[in-house]
Amino acid sequence: MGDKTSTHPGAAGRAATVDHPSSVRNVVLVGHSGSGKTTLVEALALASGAVNRAGRVEDGGCLSDYDEIEHRQQRSVQLSLVPVEWDGIKINLLDTPGYADFVGELRAGLRAADAALFVVSAADGVDGATRMVWDECAAVGMPRAIVVTHLEAARADFDGMTETCRTAFGGEDPDAVLPLYLPLYGEAGADGHRPVHGLIGLLSQRVYDYSGGGRKERDPESGELPLIEEARNRLIEGIIAESEDESLMDRYLGGEDIDIKTLIGDLETAVARGSFHPVLAAAPAADGSKEGLGTIELLELITGGFPTPAERETPAVTTPDGKPRPALTCDPAGPLAAEVVKTSSDPYVGRLSLVRVFSGTLHPDETVHVSGHGLADRGHEDHDVDERIGALSAPFGKQQRTVTKVVAGDLACVAKLSRAETGDTLSAKDAPLLMAPWDMPDPLLPVAIQAHSKADEDKLSQGLARLVAEDPTMRLEQNPHTHQVVLWCLGEAHMDVALERLRARYGVQVDAVPHKVSLRETFGAKAAGRGRHVKQSGGHGQYAICEIEVEPLPGGSGIEFVDKVVGGAVPRQFIPSVEKGVRAQAARGVAAGYPLVDIRVTLLDGKAHSVDSSDAAFQTAGALALREAAADAAIHLLEPVAEVTVLVPDDYVGPVMSDLSGRRGRVVGTEQSGAGRTLVRAEVPEIEIGRYAVDLRSLSHGTGRFHRSYARHEPMPPQLATKIRAEREKPENGG
Repeated sequence: MGDKTSTHPGAAGRAATVDHPSSVRNVVLVGHSGSGKTTLVEALALASGAVNRAGRVEDGGCLSDYDEIEHRQQRSVQLSLVPVEWDGIKINLLDTPGYADFVGELRAGLRAADAALFVVSAADGVDGATRMVWDECAAVGMPRAIVVTHLEAARADFDGMTETCRTAFGGEDPDAVLPLYLPLYGEAGADGHRPVHGLIGLLSQRVYDYSGGGRKERDPESGELPLIEEARNRLIEGIIAESEDESLMDRYLGGEDIDIKTLIGDLETAVARGSFHPVLAAAPAADGSKEGLGTIELLELITGGFPTPAERETPAVTTPDGKPRPALTCDPAGPLAAEVVKTSSDPYVGRLSLVRVFSGTLHPDETVHVSGHGLADRGHEDHDVDERIGALSAPFGKQQRTVTKVVAGDLACVAKLSRAETGDTLSAKDAPLLMAPWDMPDPLLPVAIQAHSKADEDKLSQGLARLVAEDPTMRLEQNPHTHQVVLWCLGEAHMDVALERLRARYGVQVDAVPHKVSLRETFGAKAAGRGRHVKQSGGHGQYAICEIEVEPLPGGSGIEFVDKVVGGAVPRQFIPSVEKGVRAQAARGVAAGYPLVDIRVTLLDGKAHSVDSSDAAFQTAGALALREAAADAAIHLLEPVAEVTVLVPDDYVGPVMSDLSGRRGRVVGTEQSGAGRTLVRAEVPEIEIGRYAVDLRSLSHGTGRFHRSYARHEPMPPQLATKIRAEREKPENGG
């Protein structure tokens, strides 16, 4: 690992054939937007021989940014798989978006991977969101390494960035985060910046020089070794501290020169089990050569230090109806258990499912059972069906390269799974299984949409269904109260991509319209009303009179109807008609057109005609009576109030509480939630938190998380109610 001789790259342009999990490494790249993840993937593909010097696959097409939306927005918006081969090992590189709106793609990558490369920019540092992902990986024991990029930037500082990483990621043991190499700097330019043109291996004390195009190994010059002595000693002590050989530290402190093979073996063991996190530097080749700075060293780390899939625990499984099943192992001969980690649509192939096989072996054209996945509240139906899969392929840019099988531990794309969605489990049809799902963030930014034209309206339903099937972080709602179609997204960028996909992939043009919250109306005090519906102008007439009393009830009571008619003033058969008319009018509203709730309506008296009274007449009279009562009463607008919990680092508690108060919120309590983080509980009107997903991210620099749930409806402040009534009346008045 970094102290070995260079290995021969895998054959370019072929989909690697894998027969055993030991020949696979699944690595997810994590880092903030602009840290250089995609550039690093391309550099590794070039160094391994998977692409040519122009950065293109052998049969044409770009390796990255091949998606139309990504190309247009100039940023990654989806998880992409790039398989490369090094030293006989297939490396599945899972490139994830760095922007917070696409955290669902990141979580899918974490699920599919067995180790993580955290990519940080030497010029920009480590953001709070990256620290949070590091903590998530630490919680499940995922092995991690750190790659420092952008060393060519004028303000780049590898040593300073290493110390930043030790502080941010090391926790109580900063010596678990140490560099394996130190940069070798060239002469300073006119601007004072010293370019990095090589690396010095701390263990091997060898220089890997990239200055002449490609990688050349040489002995250090006399002035170079003293530069690494302190860092080398610290690295050796850090490795020995993680060694399973407890005598090693005593021998080292006693002056014994520990064999380099022993150190490398202990280093690889510590990395694989997630207790030591090496720091490396990498940069793409700037001179047209194949080997970018640090790419060979990084490939050696991945193949030598990162674990095989067989060394990682397999997710728990049950039967589809929830009965426990024995734990699975990563065995190609075991029962089939695979998971759809990403769903996409290809204009030529159709739906493609990126699948991670955890147990067994997947073959093309076999029938599998599809189970999953508990996201019905987001518009994703549960599945429990058999499906025949199509071809299996390894993706590479726009190309799909056919493979003959996918063994436990490997990833591939499956064609023609028309029912399976992201998060679903694929298993043997005669022994169906269901994997425990991974956590997905709640979409909390609503965007109401409507079809742009009649032609779009005809295609909207199918387009939305396909869109939501691809993205489990999106929720589709058809609100029965506001009659709006609402897409719940993770942020504005997520929303933009969703609407663009509707247009570009599914040919559906939609317009975003203001999102409405479900307002209500209620009576502020007791009132009375008389409904008179009398029409006698020849022929069969209509006759119904009723008198009612309306009084407010506590919130959540709904509508009560009470009959207190005496003496048969309203015949028995027409009393349900009055109630039906009252309830129909209440649903339409009596002031601003919002449903009327939390009232008791008492029928006191009325009149009927032996010939002209009817069910329809008394329904109309009941509605008129309620409207008359409302005309002489104070009608309050009720707004929904949400229970909001906000989890933020302690540094942001004050600003968050102040912001919530400014949204008419009531902070009801705070509590500690782990080291350095606080949970703030509040009650906030929903009309004030429509964009809170965006605003909290800005307020907390991407480190805040919140959850909302409906609590109740409460009276709206009079001045706001007056404003909303006025806006409601504008269309009617020609405004």
